Amino acid sequence: MNRYLEFLRAVGDVFFPRECLVCGRRLGLRERHLCLACAADVPFTFHWLQTHNPLADRFNEVLEHHRGTEPMDYAYASALFLYKGGYRSIPKALKYHGDLAAGRFFGALLGRRLAAAPHFADVDLIIPVPLHWTRRRSRGYNQAEVLARAVAAAFREVSRDSPAVMPGKLPVCRTDLLVRARRTRTQTRLSVEAKARNVASAFRVPVHRSGFAWTTPAQALARARHILLVDDTFTTGATLYACYAALRPYTSARISVATLAAVEGTPSSGP
Repeated sequence: MNRYLEFLRAVGDVFFPRECLVCGRRLGLRERHLCLACAADVPFTFHWLQTHNPLADRFNEVLEHHRGTEPMDYAYASALFLYKGGYRSIPKALKYHGDLAAGRFFGALLGRRLAAAPHFADVDLIIPVPLHWTRRRSRGYNQAEVLARAVAAAFREVSRDSPAVMPGKLPVCRTDLLVRARRTRTQTRLSVEAKARNVASAFRVPVHRSGFAWTTPAQALARARHILLVDDTFTTGATLYACYAALRPYTSARISVATLAAVEGTPSSGP
């Protein structure tokens, strides 16, 4: 079967040559999405190895700005790689060019690393940052959902070989527990403060019944122990905080975040 698949891939490469997402070089038969040279130089963050890391500290700074006197668990955070150089093309390929295969591939890489980390092993609910329905309809998919489903599948894969993942407690990816209530401007060219204002109160937990086991979204959130929010890129944390704020009234669970890429050294969004 493997030889047959390799044959089909070789034939496909003749008519539809695949290129490295980073450098544009034509890929070899056994190369997937990145050439060997670019794959060897991915700027991995290794955030998953530490409960406290630069990205988690940045996100918790955002939470502190809005916390008031409410007690708060430290939110874990991890990105697979830094959003720099040619590697910026990876999330762009998923988000703007419909490369779902790349999204699933790199989402699985992220998921396997999270599943092997003890502080993420008790995640039982994965929620992608939602798109507004008009944007999802025009794009045809939600890039965060592609990643979130790949992360959930990776937890299942790792659970077969690793004692770190709690048996019988594998996370479920849910797309019905959080909605984007209004369409926001793209965050790409906004300032730090404008990004925070743009997504403030943009998300909400729906009040209708869910088709998943006949529970309401509020009931599903109340039962969770550790929720993982998934997005494609961490810049200031404004979008992820807006999702966090929408979920928090419905759950006492720890809420952590994971992204495919993270912009290095971006200032946190203020109050």
